[in-house]
Amino acid sequence: MTGSRILAMGHYQPSRIVTNDDIAQLVDTNDEWIRDRVGIVTRRIADGETVADMATAAAGKALANSGLTAADIDLVVVATCTSVDRSPNVACRVAAKLGIAAPGAYDINTACSGFAYALGTVDHAIRAGAARNAIVVGAEKLSDFTDWTDRSTCIIFGDGAGAAVVTAAAEGEPAGVGPVVWGSVPEKSDAVRIEGWRPYIAQEGQAVFRWATTALAPLALQACERAGVDPSELAAFVPHQANARIIDGIAKRLNIPQAIIAKDIVESGNTSAASVPLALSKLIERREVPSGAPVLLFGFGGGLTYAGQVVRCP
Repeated sequence: MTGSRILAMGHYQPSRIVTNDDIAQLVDTNDEWIRDRVGIVTRRIADGETVADMATAAAGKALANSGLTAADIDLVVVATCTSVDRSPNVACRVAAKLGIAAPGAYDINTACSGFAYALGTVDHAIRAGAARNAIVVGAEKLSDFTDWTDRSTCIIFGDGAGAAVVTAAAEGEPAGVGPVVWGSVPEKSDAVRIEGWRPYIAQEGQAVFRWATTALAPLALQACERAGVDPSELAAFVPHQANARIIDGIAKRLNIPQAIIAKDIVESGNTSAASVPLALSKLIERREVPSGAPVLLFGFGGGLTYAGQVVRCP
């Protein structure tokens, strides 16, 4: 195989919208402070939906947009850090709900970088001939792990899912998913954490901010270099939607004034592994990025892990 490409995207968000004013009813904060601090105006919160429900909805939409059927899919990979159930995994539940027969199916947990990690592993599987058509999903229900009395974290997180259908590139066709750049900083792994049997999200916000705004831009540029794409050619940059100031800081260091910078953080909050595919799917749905244009994806967060690659817009 010569490589893989994204055939179609899809996303899902719960219908319940929680505003900053709603959050201010729970903790001592206000709309102006939240907008200034993290750039969030609203976030979506799931009520009855599970991680698997949201993952299935996003995957189903991506599959419908792709023109393929469930019978064509031979691999399902879900990136999540918020599935409550240990087994069966979310990927198996997605496959069952969509009627996909006998696919390879596994979950991956690298928190906020999860979608880029999952896309990298699927690209490798297709290149190796272990799969031909795959569904890759990032899905999170962070509200299950949010301490709604902690003003430093409850303002940040939301729920949702984004998905891609990835297929083998035709013989002689350039790869549409570039080589992945991934890694971690294990000695700082406690900076973002969900631990224990009754876990809440906890993070060292300033430590994460400093790391993200100083260390990540060179790694993102490595993804461009490995894909053979000059940063000036990028049509869009879709980073993890962690914080508007972090996004702006990384984008400034990349020096890509011509690229659209995804800012789904404003209306969706931080959705961890779902944030990159959710933001990318919306850009494509709104036709803001032309088909075939290079887009830089870059996820980072809990672990501290990071992963990114250049993809061609479907």
